[in-house]
Amino acid sequence: MGCAGRKTYTLDETRACLLERPGLRVTRRVDFVASTALGGALRVQLRRNQVTISFGLDEDEAERIARAYRRFRGRNIGIEDVLRPRRNAVLLWKAHPSPADEATVNGCLE
Repeated sequence: MGCAGRKTYTLDETRACLLERPGLRVTRRVDFVASTALGGALRVQLRRNQVTISFGLDEDEAERIARAYRRFRGRNIGIEDVLRPRRNAVLLWKAHPSPADEATVNGCLE
């Protein structure tokens, strides 16, 4: 737990939760930006989408990760549609997530 009862997400707890969900493939093979996350990172393959989750040690590091994704994105990529910082985690979706996919992944971050 962080200050004021705010939960800090962890790679191990999130990974364990995701592995319990049928139809998901979880791997630690991630992109360069995610590989720099001090709390680790993983990639989740859903039925029709994929998401990379990077874990910072705190919200400041998560913001650093999000800034790196914004800086290194391709010029024609609308990153804000697929980039989702959440507390100390940063989610980068391959495509705009469906509400069901987002709920599945976010449920493991609670």
